[in-house]
Amino acid sequence: MTMHLSRDLQKLHRTLLSMSSRVEDMIHQAVNQLGDPNFEEAVKIAKLDDAIDELDVEIEEDCLKVLALNQPVGVDLRRIATVMKISGELERVADIAANIAQRACGLAESPEIPIPDRLQEMAHDAVDMLHRAIDAYVDLDSVKAMQVCADDDSIDDMNRQIIEDVIADMHRTPSLVEPLLHLFSASRQIERVADHATNIAEDVVYLVEGTIIRHGRHFVQNQVERSS
Repeated sequence: MTMHLSRDLQKLHRTLLSMSSRVEDMIHQAVNQLGDPNFEEAVKIAKLDDAIDELDVEIEEDCLKVLALNQPVGVDLRRIATVMKISGELERVADIAANIAQRACGLAESPEIPIPDRLQEMAHDAVDMLHRAIDAYVDLDSVKAMQVCADDDSIDDMNRQIIEDVIADMHRTPSLVEPLLHLFSASRQIERVADHATNIAEDVVYLVEGTIIRHGRHFVQNQVERSS
């Protein structure tokens, strides 16, 4: 690896970590909105999303410059591809944070709709998955990454249960359909955070091992069981 390539890769790494830290903070703020919604805070989160969009574009442009100027191969090429993909996933999580904050404000207008404990639990677990996926990237740990992938099923199950309960409530109380739709949407948005965390973890496995595990559910489960 040349000195210039090493320097460029370090810059990409630092920028991505800065982006991930900001996105994690955004999603934490958005999830907190579910329990204590505040319109002004929701507007702040939306503005933070604009800054994340700019970072995503900056990272993509820098990756393309590194590819054009250095023509990297092997693990260096995988690292650049991974940084670009993780950046895109984080940008989508920032969008989700803004959407969750909006849904929380919608729920605030209907105090008769309590936030289910299961939703709070799912939000906590999904944000934890995102944090562990980034940790796996920093540590270059494919085992940690595959554990994140395996944990996605539990988030899917919680989301399914919440949606079933919401639909049942809609049938019982048609007058509350509108606020219940906000709850339905919030649950789906949180479930998507876990999906993006899983995508990041899959990218980490590709970076470390050079193996594409997307859609390889049985492979992931076998590797997790083997490491436990």
